[in-house]
Amino acid sequence: MSGNTKARTRRFSTWTTRRWLRAGVAVSLTVLTLLGVTGAWVLGRTESISDTLVNTKSPALSTSFRLESALLNQETGIRGYGLTGTSDFLTPYQQGLTDQATHTETLTRLLHGDAARLRDLTAVQEAVATWQERIAEPIASSPAGTTSPLLTERAAEGKETFDAVRIALSSQQDRLRADRARAVQDLSDTMTLRNWVFTAIALVIAALTVLVFEGLRRGITRPLEQLGADARTIAAGTFEHPITSTGPADLRRLSSEIDFMRRRLVRELAFTEEARLRLDAQAADLQRSNAELEQFAYVASHDLQEPLRKVSSFTQLLQRRYGGQLDQRADQYIDYAVDGANRMQTLINDLLDFSRVGRVHHELQSIELETVLNRTVSSLSVSIEESGAEITHDPLPPLVADPTQMGMLWQNLIGNAIKFHRPGQTPKVHISAEREGDLWRFAVTDNGIGIAPEYAEKVFVIFQRLHTKDAYSGSGIGLAMCKKIVEFHGGTIAIDPDYRDGAHITFTLADEPPRAAGISTMPEAVRAVAEPSA
Repeated sequence: MSGNTKARTRRFSTWTTRRWLRAGVAVSLTVLTLLGVTGAWVLGRTESISDTLVNTKSPALSTSFRLESALLNQETGIRGYGLTGTSDFLTPYQQGLTDQATHTETLTRLLHGDAARLRDLTAVQEAVATWQERIAEPIASSPAGTTSPLLTERAAEGKETFDAVRIALSSQQDRLRADRARAVQDLSDTMTLRNWVFTAIALVIAALTVLVFEGLRRGITRPLEQLGADARTIAAGTFEHPITSTGPADLRRLSSEIDFMRRRLVRELAFTEEARLRLDAQAADLQRSNAELEQFAYVASHDLQEPLRKVSSFTQLLQRRYGGQLDQRADQYIDYAVDGANRMQTLINDLLDFSRVGRVHHELQSIELETVLNRTVSSLSVSIEESGAEITHDPLPPLVADPTQMGMLWQNLIGNAIKFHRPGQTPKVHISAEREGDLWRFAVTDNGIGIAPEYAEKVFVIFQRLHTKDAYSGSGIGLAMCKKIVEFHGGTIAIDPDYRDGAHITFTLADEPPRAAGISTMPEAVRAVAEPSA
């Protein structure tokens, strides 16, 4: 028995909410159907008994009494006529005959299908027929005005035959009265049963209602409340709180899946917390690196500039004073020293400009790019006139940006386009701007020597040069500075590797830099400082 109970418990534990609902609805409908059928049968039974009592039993008994009254009228009329010979006594007799025929017909119709009561009616009719044949009809046929001798002759027989009529009527009425009493009792019993059945139906419906609500509470509401309480506890920050699996199989499965999600979130949060700690450590390292870079920038702008200016000045003085007085190799050495000092000073100044991007120049304001571009073109007027360059541009939009950095961006891009032009060919530079969703895409296109596809990424690295300093002057920091300026404003910059008629550099800018933009990448700046010193 215990094994069977455990087996049933395991079987029921696999039932889902839908299956429990289906089983509950099926049982409820079955019980209600049975009760409804029973109630309908009881109502039909009550109606049938009531109809029989009202339309058959009671009318049959009352009709039997009326038949008895009609026969008594006949007997009284015959007896009066026989004693007096007065024809007026025949009127009750004649009316009695008419009423007898009517009541007999009514009884026959009411007792149709009841063989026992029809036999009683037949017995009454036979007794009446005997009395009428032997007594009533002969006396009624006697001449009026004189006493009928038959009345005296057949007095004893008349009494005997009419007593037989009374006995037959009494028997019929007793049985009809008994039938009516049974019908009344059946009706009373049936009505009592009806009341009990409908009371039971009401109690069963109430019990089913209680069971349904209790089943819903235990099987659905309480598990969902428990799940909601666990979810609120977890949402409040207690992520280690387990989710209790209760209720039907599908709700337990849902709780298990949510608990699995909770455990995974706990693991992800632990990993995120670990990553945050590492990020905090890296941020601290970046702050230290930034402080060291600022310190280096300060040293480079003050401590290194002064001795470098001395070296440059004295080597230039040495070149002017003793140039041509020493041998050719000495003059060459002096030229090397002067050129190295100048290049060193240029590199330091470029490096300072690079380090100031996003650190010194960070005043974001609404600017007109066309105005900034015009100022940049004006500042490059000497190189533009010397090369005969043609600078064209599309209408440029207003942006929220740092005006100094935008000027440096245009200066480097246009300056490179002019510097790296094809020999014997007039430089042509075109600046375009078009809308792309929430961004503006700008392009600087020239007809210069271009950039090979394999160097499309390398040119944005600081101090990376594709040509010797003898072929093209410069420190190799221009495009690296452009990339830093664009990224500071939340955009991206790239070179189109498929463009073959020169260089095609594109970059994106938003109407307003995102809040996260402008975060300087200190490791790159640190590498920039470290590489020249190496």
